[in-house]
Amino acid sequence: MTTPRLSPLEHEHTFGQEQVRPGERRTIVVIVITAVMMVVEIVAGLAFGSMALLADGLHMASHATALAITAFAYIYARRHAADPRYTFGTGKVNPLGGFTGAVLLAVFAVMMVYESVHRLIRPVEIQFDSAIAVAVIGLLVNGVCAVILGGHGHRHQGASDENGGDHDHDDHNLRAAYFHVIADALTSVLAIGALLSGKYFGWGWMDPVMGIVGAMLITQWSIGLIRTTGAVLLDRQAPPRVVQRVRKSLEKDGDRVTDLHVWSIGPGIYAAEAALVATQPAEPGEYKRRVPPEAGIVHITVEVHRAGEGV
Repeated sequence: MTTPRLSPLEHEHTFGQEQVRPGERRTIVVIVITAVMMVVEIVAGLAFGSMALLADGLHMASHATALAITAFAYIYARRHAADPRYTFGTGKVNPLGGFTGAVLLAVFAVMMVYESVHRLIRPVEIQFDSAIAVAVIGLLVNGVCAVILGGHGHRHQGASDENGGDHDHDDHNLRAAYFHVIADALTSVLAIGALLSGKYFGWGWMDPVMGIVGAMLITQWSIGLIRTTGAVLLDRQAPPRVVQRVRKSLEKDGDRVTDLHVWSIGPGIYAAEAALVATQPAEPGEYKRRVPPEAGIVHITVEVHRAGEGV
């Protein structure tokens, strides 16, 4: 069955969401590495009776679950990009995955605080050598995963440098995956420091205290990610520089923008609705052509009124 050809007045609403994003491949590789390490630690913990290994394995299992949600968001958005039930495509599945990952980060932070406070009240005997070895291995694995993810954002098509007025748009889904890996790495770093202090100076209390410090940092990352993804999910107005660029491109030859809404419908892409008043109105298509592609506007609706008419 062939796809019907669209007329010049029609267009698809996939907006590139059907394409495989770099973050999808990176996340799947990281999931495989994390899952392998998780299985090794759980099996070794059960076989050798090491609670440290078992606990770290279960901790990795929780992050593997969060990363799996990230991968699911990528695949779902790609496979349903052309689904007509989604008005502006599946671009918002990306920040939804990021928002979910941020909430899970907050949950993990609460669990870390609970366990840390419990160990402050009721200290447990720590097998320092085994625990340090586990923490070092975990740090190495998470370091490799962080390199694979390559940071928490990438430049999308249409973005330019600062002089062009645009910026690097975050892939919120990839950002959440990156924060989960960094949270694991941070936990390992703090654990190594605390365990060394306990082994050589007898400061056993450092282990739970560093757990609380790590939870506070993870909570801060989580709140920041919840704010940015929540703004997208709630259709918050696009950044001022994007709105001003659209307004400036439309207001030419005496035409005046009376109402303008610009919001994100996917990573680095926006939709816009504009109402204009003009002494000599042009066709709506002319106003659409005024908006440069670099602004990232992939869908725009224009309403034009002649000056002096009642609106």
